Amino acid sequence: MDRTAAWAALGPHADRLKAASLRELFAADGGRFDDFSASLDDLTADFSKEKLDRPALDALLALARACGVEARRDAMAAGEAVNLTEGRPALHMALRGSVAPDVPGVADVAATRERFLAFAEAVRSGAYAAAAGPFTDVVNIGIGGSDLGPAMAARALAPYADGPRAHFVSNVDGAHFADVARGLDPRRTLVIVASKTFTTLETMMNARTARAWLAEAVGDAAGAQMAAVSTNIAGCAAFGIEPERVFGFWDWVGGRYSLWGAIGLPVAIAVGATRFREMLDGAAAMDRHFLSAPLAENLPVLLALVGVWRRDAMGWPTVALIPYDQRLDRFPAYVQQLDMESNGKRVTRGGAPVAQATGPVIWGEPGTNAQHSFFQLLHQGTDVIPTDFILAAAAPAGGEHHVALAANCLAQSAALAFGLTEAEVRAEMAGRDPAEIDRLAPHRTFPGDRPSTTILQRRLDPFALGRLIALFEHKVFVQAALWDVNPFDQWGVELGKAMAKRLTPAVESGDGSGFDASTAGLVARLAALRGGA
Repeated sequence: MDRTAAWAALGPHADRLKAASLRELFAADGGRFDDFSASLDDLTADFSKEKLDRPALDALLALARACGVEARRDAMAAGEAVNLTEGRPALHMALRGSVAPDVPGVADVAATRERFLAFAEAVRSGAYAAAAGPFTDVVNIGIGGSDLGPAMAARALAPYADGPRAHFVSNVDGAHFADVARGLDPRRTLVIVASKTFTTLETMMNARTARAWLAEAVGDAAGAQMAAVSTNIAGCAAFGIEPERVFGFWDWVGGRYSLWGAIGLPVAIAVGATRFREMLDGAAAMDRHFLSAPLAENLPVLLALVGVWRRDAMGWPTVALIPYDQRLDRFPAYVQQLDMESNGKRVTRGGAPVAQATGPVIWGEPGTNAQHSFFQLLHQGTDVIPTDFILAAAAPAGGEHHVALAANCLAQSAALAFGLTEAEVRAEMAGRDPAEIDRLAPHRTFPGDRPSTTILQRRLDPFALGRLIALFEHKVFVQAALWDVNPFDQWGVELGKAMAKRLTPAVESGDGSGFDASTAGLVARLAALRGGA
């Protein structure tokens, strides 16, 4: 079966299942959990609450085969130039030891890892210190993948952090650095500048501000309290950062896939080299599973197929990602970039318009907080919004808190799936005034039939975090193969950057002539408001 036929084959299954309810699917199959879940060690993905049945899943697996998912996967691991528009491989798996050492370009990965981890340990032990003493705080300055990945991981691994405190600055808004720096001692703070080219506008503006903040306290020693993750050695040296504190990476690692290398330096300083390696080991375990498991048992493949089913067969354009773990509060933002920057594409790898809708809108917040903000819409709104839940069986702050957390997570997935019919509402209200029942029953009815997937693991530790991140990386890759898009470029980021450069002089002068009427009007209004300040 070719790609076009495999896509077309989903249609009849979608039509059939749109008319079926999750209540009916569970009533017809008492073994649904066993039939529609998959595991890797302690990690389980339960997609039994998706509007799928065996024929539909078989059609999705046929689609994966028709789209050459296994061949695309193997080509990526072999170092082929799967990033077609930039003529590069995508070898982020090499950073955790999952690519053969003879693949071109990866020979120095281990040495680079040892170098930045050795520096992390030197900072942690005080062997590398400021003149005032060992570093108490680290401020990482980056944006996009140079910020979202390490910021998310440092937060997730907070119980394991026993080194200098990690802080992150990304926004060009000066308030971000000011708020982070408030309360820090510049004499005991290490600043890491993460920019591959050492020219990223937002990062370098913040870096100059940080250097001035350090210099005000320590004078010419400011450069000694800075490190960089960059390939621009000369640019770093001109900034006052000596080569021994510059840690490089490769053009075959995209920013959103770069946590595993030197971009993870602030995480390594916070939790130590041993814990950082455990995170790499977790990702490598998922890599081995992804590279070897049959499609029907392959967690990233199955989750990707569920996502494509939601997006294209059922027509649901958005996904709520809800980790029931406060320390994963930055995980939805991380996955948002990973997924939407990778697969938010409108043309195929060959440049033709895509035949299907591609990347969904990813958003979310941790439970249980989310229950008290937007879950009203998930349960009773007019749009069906599929939800991905993440839950650990145990947590450092366990006891009754974690029991309540887990119960809420499971309750939400069940409530979304099965709802509460009007008849059930009326039965619950039996004995009350009939007029009041008639008035309130429509408001208290839940339609249900809202799909979700639950990802369950034993605990959130460095190994589990690495495995979880890699699961989502590979899921995104598989979906890109199904949609035939390139998940490793991001040309959509560039136009806004170029226009911002053109607009900077206009904003400074207040003269927006030469731009469209709306932009010119906003420039003028901005200037007027600034003058009135």
